Amino acid sequence: MYKSLKAHWPDCRVTVLVKPQFAAALKGHPGVDEVVPFTGISDALRLIKAQGFTHLLDLHGNLRSFLIRTLARVPNTATYRKNALARRLFVAMRVSTPGLQRHTVDRYHEALAAWGVPRAPSVISSADYGAAGSPRGARKVLVMQSAFLGDSLLTLPLLRRLKEVLPGASVTVLTLAKTADIFKGAAWVDEVLIDDKRGVHGGLSGPWAIAAELKARAFDLAVIPHRSFRSALIAKLAAIPRRIGFDSSAGSFLLTDAVPFSWLMHDLERNLSLTLPLGAGAAPSSGESRYVAPPALSAKLAALLPAGPLAGVHPGSAWATKRWLPERFAELCVRLKADGLTPVLVGGPDDKALGASIARESGALDLVGKTDLEDLKSLMGRLSVFVTNDSGPMHLAAAAGVPVVAIFGATTRELGFFPYGPGHRVVEADLSCRPCGLHGARECPEGHFLCMRLLTVDRVHAACRDALKLETAA
Repeated sequence: MYKSLKAHWPDCRVTVLVKPQFAAALKGHPGVDEVVPFTGISDALRLIKAQGFTHLLDLHGNLRSFLIRTLARVPNTATYRKNALARRLFVAMRVSTPGLQRHTVDRYHEALAAWGVPRAPSVISSADYGAAGSPRGARKVLVMQSAFLGDSLLTLPLLRRLKEVLPGASVTVLTLAKTADIFKGAAWVDEVLIDDKRGVHGGLSGPWAIAAELKARAFDLAVIPHRSFRSALIAKLAAIPRRIGFDSSAGSFLLTDAVPFSWLMHDLERNLSLTLPLGAGAAPSSGESRYVAPPALSAKLAALLPAGPLAGVHPGSAWATKRWLPERFAELCVRLKADGLTPVLVGGPDDKALGASIARESGALDLVGKTDLEDLKSLMGRLSVFVTNDSGPMHLAAAAGVPVVAIFGATTRELGFFPYGPGHRVVEADLSCRPCGLHGARECPEGHFLCMRLLTVDRVHAACRDALKLETAA
């Protein structure tokens, strides 16, 4: 919204009156010239009258802000429609109304429309945050990430940034066994530790057990992109003196530095913002989207792959509502073959039956369940395009610089997990029921599964051809 004001009136001065505890979130924003902590109605009125504002935008919409805008007598005022009653009905009685199906950012921009201010792109970037804080001599850094494959991949740029911000510091990653290989092969990681949640570190006593191991290593800084209470608790129990994480973490009260979390920002850039308390600029640098270098193909994998251009196809997902229809994947593979590419099916062991079925119908090369993470990384170096559901391999392909065509059903771009970087395509349906969850669901809550059924082979194939043209042009 501040971007919209600056885009429409480049020379305007934007002052934001905000609660003191939220002032740091706006410090350094390129669209904000001044941040004033709110200390009371009288002080706010004195400020407004002293500075002679021509426009006042009320984004709070409560009795206090009504009094301020009424008594301030600013010539031009606009007010955000809060829909407070609708929100209370939804919380108390689960009564949904059309107003609640629209994002708050959309309704903020409705207020600006009264002044004729058009909407600028609403995606928040880590460039919107200003730098604050200092490294304070951190030498032994622990990064805690025990989420899914995609989350782990999107943590790698954070590790790279930490090495830049803290030259000479050692960086240790605490992660799960199933994602350890992601970090073991990274140039920015000195050591990988395993969080055995289902074994010695499980149960009620587990956090104390692993915290004791970490305490013995005497880390002086913990950076925690994983927003769980358990992660924050372990860092606190391990007596790590400085603990940086997100303010949306269930254990945020256990952190020493809580960084604002926004759903409107890509997860890669959200993770970069965790370096703000260390004095770093969180804006992505040139080439930030490339952080996986595909290794050479193993002899076994090289023998399986034909000559010529290849199209990677990943039809699986841990969540049923994130999977495009198998018969459509098969038809897409047939069309990709007609375009002169060899479709190569990839996926985990749980997707073997799915891969075999698609291969039978389409003649695609079936490597589902036959590649480990290192094989998949090396395969990226041979692909011309990668077609996938919203998944961990999607992020791997994007990080390796492969043009990605991502098929989104239950989830949406706005959750921040779309393929990051230039040249990628997201195919999705515009439905008010999306997203139905952060990770999707086992079955469609509405019973119609339109989010995937509306996505035709024609649309996905067109996106593939478009991505291939972009690659050829590059």
